[in-house]
Amino acid sequence: MNHHELYFQGLEKAKQKDYAGAIADFSEVIQVAPFDTEAYLHRGLAYYDSGQILPAVSDYTEALKIDSKFVEAYYSRALARLALKNLPGALDDVEQAIHLRGNYAAAYSLRGIVQRKQGLITNAIASFKQAAELYLEQKDKENCRLCLEKIKQLQPPAKPAVKPQNSVTAPIISTKDYFTQLLDKAEQGDTKAAIADLNWVLQADPQDAQAYCCRGVVWCKMGSYREAIADFNQALLLKFQDAIVYRNRGKARALLGDHQGAIADFNQALKMQPEDALIYVARGNVYRAMGNYLGAIQDYSQALQINSDDAQAYYNRGIAYTLLEEMQSAVADYQRAASIFCEQEDWDNYQQVLDSLQKIQTAYPESNKQKYNLLRQKLLRLVGGYWEIAQRLIDQKQDDYPGRSDEWYLQRVIEDLEGDRGR
Repeated sequence: MNHHELYFQGLEKAKQKDYAGAIADFSEVIQVAPFDTEAYLHRGLAYYDSGQILPAVSDYTEALKIDSKFVEAYYSRALARLALKNLPGALDDVEQAIHLRGNYAAAYSLRGIVQRKQGLITNAIASFKQAAELYLEQKDKENCRLCLEKIKQLQPPAKPAVKPQNSVTAPIISTKDYFTQLLDKAEQGDTKAAIADLNWVLQADPQDAQAYCCRGVVWCKMGSYREAIADFNQALLLKFQDAIVYRNRGKARALLGDHQGAIADFNQALKMQPEDALIYVARGNVYRAMGNYLGAIQDYSQALQINSDDAQAYYNRGIAYTLLEEMQSAVADYQRAASIFCEQEDWDNYQQVLDSLQKIQTAYPESNKQKYNLLRQKLLRLVGGYWEIAQRLIDQKQDDYPGRSDEWYLQRVIEDLEGDRGR
């Protein structure tokens, strides 16, 4: 039997898991053809598969001495060195394999494994993503999905948002996985990158219902409500039955003027999640837009029964009371909303409430006192709760600008302090 026949016989024995027989055959080939790199490689693989790691490393090294550009030998030695916990050596080998073959998907995946063991999580995620993209190009869907799973496992949980939900902003899916990271990226303003990543995920798996839901939320953040509705519809077709789909689709429909469709979605969401205050606020906003102010007030009140510190519910109920010309109730709700926003140091929404109070001051002068109290509360927070400090600042303003109103002095001191903070 010549050495070619021995080589193929060795491959067959290795396939049958007769590793000892395969090693013997490859050894005979090497005796006859000492520069046969494939024989060294496959004898190394037989050693590796039989648990003999050091002889495997030796054979891969011999193959590389003969051919320094033997990509498979670098990759195989990287695997063996990884088994020996020689992480720097494994990383060197897999980097060399990638350098020699830029589309070697398995090598990128192996690099991600090594980097993860080294604690280089960001680098590992990048490597697994490159591997997944290459597997996708090569139509290897299974390995692509495996890489996606590894990425999800490595993603850290997102920090919870501290800013309260605006009445026209879609909420975030609060699952600690890859999609949460993409939504967090969109929340920070990088919506185009989030869409690109989700397009990539859906290219890898067009049946990923959660990815459609996530992309729908991002479309909402971008103001692309028709695209958002299409994605929410697709998620529902794929049996992703979750209140968050109906809640977000309802918001998108409302913003496009489809009030009846929005109400239907919010009703369905409440059947699935009856203790979600955000859904009641969202449905209340639609009722208010339809002129059903009493229905809106009922929903905002229900939201406040669930969460008594929901500033948005107070604020929106205040708007509804204003539209009913029940100014005393409106002022009370605005005051409560402003107090909560002040406690949260959400000054944008706080100022929005003050603006709403300003609009009804002329008709209801008693609201001046309410606004003065709110400004005083804000100033007190800005000086750390020490009113004597605030009073000294007010006295200084009174000396500089005599004859102005108490509210005017409060406004000027607050503006000065906020200006100092911004510098």
